[in-house]
Amino acid sequence: MKQLLIKIDACEDALEWAADKSWKEIYKTCHRGDWLLWLFAKTNPDDLQRLTLAKGYCAKTVIHLMKDERSIKAVKIAIKFGKGKASREELDAAYYAAAYVYAAASVYDASAAYAAAYAAAYAGYYASAAYYAAAYAAAASYTAEKENQQLTADICRKYLPFKIWNINETI
Repeated sequence: MKQLLIKIDACEDALEWAADKSWKEIYKTCHRGDWLLWLFAKTNPDDLQRLTLAKGYCAKTVIHLMKDERSIKAVKIAIKFGKGKASREELDAAYYAAAYVYAAASVYDASAAYAAAYAAAYAGYYASAAYYAAAYAAAASYTAEKENQQLTADICRKYLPFKIWNINETI
């Protein structure tokens, strides 16, 4: 597993944390949703729908902090797309609207929460919705950041079950 993580350019923190863990152990114990989203995007490049569903639910953890309806809509559309109930065109439109909101948001206006919305709706394999959710929580406190990281990791395990991952530990 360590060789795979090196091959796909995992960050130093993830490499250190994963150390000599098996894939099953990494999956069951990973405490960061952004790491799981990133790994899924790297190892399951053709599964945009499931990735977007997980990103949408991760971003939903901070939806209550979003004041602009376009950001809220982007999270909802991401989830609908992930469930097969919204088109790629709807997802793209929601992404562009949320990206505009994020770009216009000030640092004092929960911009990380807005970033979570546009990251969730981004149709590419940009997997940082969980990161932005955790980043906003970090502004409140270190404890809130860690709790959000764990929450988004649990969300990833729910919507990206072990059996669907394309990981071969023998690489």
